[in-house]
Amino acid sequence: MLALMPFFYWLHATFAIFTIELTVLTVIFAFIFQDFLYYWFHRASHQCNWLWAAHVVHHSSTNMNFSTAMRQSLFYPIVGMWVFWLPLIILGYTPQLVLAIVALNLAFQFFVHTELGPEFRVLGKVFNTPVHHCLHHAKNPQYVDKNYAGVLIIWDKAFGTFVKSNGESPSYGVTDREYAVSFFDVVFTPWRILVSNLQKQKSATAAIKLLFNKPGNLK
Repeated sequence: MLALMPFFYWLHATFAIFTIELTVLTVIFAFIFQDFLYYWFHRASHQCNWLWAAHVVHHSSTNMNFSTAMRQSLFYPIVGMWVFWLPLIILGYTPQLVLAIVALNLAFQFFVHTELGPEFRVLGKVFNTPVHHCLHHAKNPQYVDKNYAGVLIIWDKAFGTFVKSNGESPSYGVTDREYAVSFFDVVFTPWRILVSNLQKQKSATAAIKLLFNKPGNLK
């Protein structure tokens, strides 16, 4: 992200629609809008092979604790996570503010990666909680591809991806395969699998289609 800052400043200087004065209200709006954009980035990461090859690193753990939150791919800048924050810059928010808000959003998410958090019955109607996020990391069929929220669970409720526990305990990991406790396996194997499947395609069109298809059971 930091390496792209010159590009973000150029984009802001050239295409910003508004000059936004920073007030409590404009910062709150930026935080909510960024969280909305994060929801779509996260949802897309589960629906697109290109993004999933990076995001699967985060889901490869068979445990759910704070160390899982730190399990992140080196390839997020390459797959284009930052593209989802561009609407904020084009709207008129400065790159440094956008980066700060993204960092705050991710900092909040660190604390939902635990099985020990309380249920938060009232706050959990609006905010993402450990209970919600544990189900997101589950590979049980009824919980897969649900609860994409960063901070606000309202996006899942609004767009039909919210799920609550049916009483079955979550089993963590991914359905594709079980990854070794190895940096190289977790980070690079998803790309090896994706490249292998791309090489099997009979045309460039088919390869591009595969890149943006929903991840399947790739071996």
